[in-house]
Formats: sequence, structure tokens, C-alpha cells
Amino acid sequence: MKNIKFQYPFLSTVILFLILYPLVISAQDTVKKERNELGLYVPRGLKKVSDGLEPGYIMFCPPNSASVYLINRKGEVVHEWKGNYETLSAYLNDDGSVMLMAADPDFPVFSAGGEAGRLQKISWDSKMLWDYEYANEAHHTHHDLAVMPNGNVLAIAWEARSAEEVLEAGRKPELIPKAGLWTSTIVEIQPLDKFHGKVIWKWRIWDHLIQDFDPQKKNYGDVALHPELLDFNVGKKLPDPISQDSLDVLHAMKRTRRNRTIDNGGSDVYHLNAINYNEDLDQIAFSSPFLNEVFIVDHSTSTEEAAGHSGGRWGKGGDFLYRWGNPQNYRQGDSLDQQSYFQHDIRWIRKGHQGEGSLTFFNNNISGRKDSLNYSAVFQIRPPTDDKGNYLIMDNMRFGPREPDWKYMAKDTLSFYGSFVSGAQRMQNGNTFINEGPRGRFFEVTSDGEIVWEYLNPYRGNIHHTDGQPRSSKGPAYMNFRSNFIPADHPAFKGKKLTPLDPQPEIFTLPPKEKEKKE
Repeated sequence: MKNIKFQYPFLSTVILFLILYPLVISAQDTVKKERNELGLYVPRGLKKVSDGLEPGYIMFCPPNSASVYLINRKGEVVHEWKGNYETLSAYLNDDGSVMLMAADPDFPVFSAGGEAGRLQKISWDSKMLWDYEYANEAHHTHHDLAVMPNGNVLAIAWEARSAEEVLEAGRKPELIPKAGLWTSTIVEIQPLDKFHGKVIWKWRIWDHLIQDFDPQKKNYGDVALHPELLDFNVGKKLPDPISQDSLDVLHAMKRTRRNRTIDNGGSDVYHLNAINYNEDLDQIAFSSPFLNEVFIVDHSTSTEEAAGHSGGRWGKGGDFLYRWGNPQNYRQGDSLDQQSYFQHDIRWIRKGHQGEGSLTFFNNNISGRKDSLNYSAVFQIRPPTDDKGNYLIMDNMRFGPREPDWKYMAKDTLSFYGSFVSGAQRMQNGNTFINEGPRGRFFEVTSDGEIVWEYLNPYRGNIHHTDGQPRSSKGPAYMNFRSNFIPADHPAFKGKKLTPLDPQPEIFTLPPKEKEKKE
């Protein structure tokens, strides 16, 4: 048999395909059945611990809970900050307090993932130090925040724009919901007294648009020549319409968001989900999963300069200094050049850490496909700059780099997958701490991709709907939006006792599966 030669070369390829294809499909089906993206009905808690780990703790917000937990390397809760509303993302301050996003229970108008509306500061002993509401019919904070060295807070927010305003700004009519759009802003808020704050700086994506759809409308220009601006007509198409009767049923079943209407589907147009601040550069990085890009803007501007195209330390006003992940958005390259897919989290690697000055983010669906081949990765990229720190466009008219400097994927590729939320953080020892959000899985990997610590969140809170009904635990019961590794020498721990709580918080147990109930 081995001496047979095929007269037509393609025939050998066909035969090989017919032999291997069923095996490949069978293997994919096996992985798909075994893979449990939400981590339901699997053992939880500490899964792996190794010798020689960097001393420290993990801070996270249990889902459906008003608490923030701090666990040690053994998976034991050693501290709890208790709030009054559901928490989304929390960051540790040097004095032991936490600054966090909290979900306001009665905010108006807005309806999309990551709803928050409140910024809160809670002391080590769970006293409310600051509780500021930034949620009304015009704007609403969501998803993430960054605490600045001066104590001010940078927060992501939606800003309501009417359909008429959006049309006049050059967006295509078929991309405009009847309710208009909720475009993105970043606000710097100075805490005042316990319940008040002052917006002292603002950046709006609305001020940095371009479109080549209608020369009679605002923002008209050549998109390909202006990567510093956002094409107002990129992004998702509007979702399929829904009838009022169908929506009423969904509301009654608690299966849709409280402010959803038949007119505001698609209003959350950019859905920023992460923000990070670099003090040395005085720059802000943020992530837009709907655009599949990460961006950097200048914070050294005044609010007036941030609304324009000049001024500030980098001379470009509020225009994008840098963007990466999907050059199609500024008419460079095609789908083969896209490298970021619904990404979450964005962080500069801090000084003294391996890769300092680079950016890391969680690339949720790096395959770019909507079938059984979905998988995730963590990317590290280093933006090219000149000797003055200005970001450079490469000779192919795109922002670099061409490829990530480092990435983590599971060795079998498919077993590491979080289609939403999630994040990553470079640690002092050069390892990377990863939050695979849908499963509530926290783990640490070396630069070679070896897992040296792993933990699955076993906790879930008991927050109810505003009408008193309990929230369903079906779906992402253990989900975690943001978690952070905190080194043991953090100033917040000075003089603090970090012994395991006794008793430990109650473990959440899912109700039996329907099949098990019948049996």
C-alpha cells in the first residue's frame, strides 16, 4: 500500500480529508460537551496551589452581592467590605477602603449590561465614606472606574443623544434606534461631602466623530485619513425589533432589563467596559467590545481641549492618541487584520513588572467565530512610540504592533473560554493573574503558560428585584466581572489582621438539575 502513487495529487488530499474529517468533528463535539463556560455543577473553591507563589490576596465582588471579599492563597476569606447595593468592580485604596461601582436600584432610562449609577467609597470596617449618584435621564455611570493618585475617580458613563441629534451628526438612519443613542463619555469626579461630587473634567466620544455617508451632515470627511477619529457608522446593526406584548412578557418573567423598551434596542452603541489610568503619561486607556478595539486618550487636556483636536501634553486635544485591535474601523485592512474580539479589561503593566509600559487585556473570543471553536486569550501589546513617546502609525497605515508581544491561551486552546466579562493583570513576579469571568475562575499563569494557582468562586449573594422577588440563579451564577491580585505588601494591609473569617461566608449551592429532580 505504501508504494502506491496517486496520479492526481489532489486525490490523496481528498482521501485524507474523508478519513480525518469525522475524527476532527468527533473531537470538537467531545470538547463542546465537556466544556462548561459557566462552571455550573462543578466542584468549586481552591483547585490548585503551588510552592513559591508571590505572597498576596485576591479581591473580588461576588455576583448578586453587596460585598467585596478578600481571599488568601488558600482560598479562605480574610476580609469583607459590606456595602448596600450590588457591586460590580472594586479597587483597593492605600487606607484600606475600597472604591467601587454600585448598581443603583432605581436609575431611569438606561438599559444595558454593566449598569451601575453609583460611585461609593467604603472603609475597611464597612462604613460608607462616599455615596455619589451619577444617574439621571441624561447620563449614567457603568462598568468600571479608575482611582487617580489625587483621590478623584475616572468613570465610564453613557450620555443620551436624541435620534434627531444622531441623524444630524451623520449616522445612517438604519443604525439609529427611535430612542436615539447612548454615546460614551469619561468623567473625572472629585468627591466632596458624603453624598456629593463634582465633575471637574470630561471627555466625550461625541466630539471625535467622522463620517463619509452624508456630506450635508456634520463630521463629514475621509475616514481612512483620520484614524484619530471614530467613524460614526461602524459598530453593530440594530437588533431585530420586538413587539410590546413580547416585551411585556419578558418583563413579567424578569428576563429582560428593567428599562428596556421596544425603542431603545441598540442604543448602547459602544458599550465601554474598562478604564485604566497612567499617571506618568497622564493618559487614559479604555476598551470598547462592540468596536473590538482598545483606545488611549490624553487626560492632560482641559475639558475644552478634550472636546477639540489640539492642546494638552500630546498636542491632539481629545482625539485618539492610539487604538488597536480592529483597523477595519478606520478603513485599513480587512477582517483578516482584526485581532481583538469583544475584549474586556485594559491595563498598563506597572513599573517594575515584566513588560512595564505595555498593555494587557482579555481577548474574549479570539477565534472571531460563533460556533463550537470559540476560545479566549490574554494579550500583551506594546504600542510603538518615538523617542518622545508619541504613538506611531506603521507603514501599512495601522497602529502597531502587528502581533501581541505575549499571549496566553490554554494548551488545548478550547478549554479556556469566557465569552463575556473577564480580565487580566500582570503581577510583580512576572506571572499573570487571570479572571475567567463567566465561570468565576481566578488563576495565575507563568510566562510559559503554566498554571500555578487556581480558584473557582463558590459565593453568590442574595439581592432581590426591586419588587421583592428573588433573582434567578440560572445562567452565570458564579460570574465575576473584575477581580484583582493584591500583593501582601500593599499599604492597605499595614497594621491589619488578615486571618480567615470564622465562620466563613456561606457557600452557594445551585438547586438540583431538572433531570435530577425528576429522578
